[in-house]
Amino acid sequence: MLTQMHIRGLMFDPYTNAYIVILRDESNTEMLPIWVGKPEASAISFAMEGITTPRPMTHDLMKVILDTAEAKVISVVVTDLKDNTYYAKIHLSYEDSEYSIDARPSDAIALAMRSKAPVFVNDNVIRKNNSEDMDRWLENLKPEDFGKYDA
Repeated sequence: MLTQMHIRGLMFDPYTNAYIVILRDESNTEMLPIWVGKPEASAISFAMEGITTPRPMTHDLMKVILDTAEAKVISVVVTDLKDNTYYAKIHLSYEDSEYSIDARPSDAIALAMRSKAPVFVNDNVIRKNNSEDMDRWLENLKPEDFGKYDA
């Protein structure tokens, strides 16, 4: 089963010195934090804030190429969590065919945001992520850690 998620925030984790994309389901009962690098966080932040650059950045270029080829991003799915690494697929349609492309979740999310495509998470990933470590991590967060976005 898949659960549709929405990007609810982007924050900096001072404990790991990394950025975190916060995904939540419609009912706000499930949350999935995904640690990403600074360039990917910037790409996601630009999409969240509607910032455009004078020249296309990588994910903007990917979107322009897909649009030019008349290919469409159908959805993004976070498919697995292995050894603290998330995996994702970008589902595309082109002509009469559908394609599933392996991607880092951060890149897939950045492209989905630009394409207005839904983001889904495999329920097994949500179950694997729900652990005591996650509870401890959440308890240590302060409101200012979330920046200007609500998580």
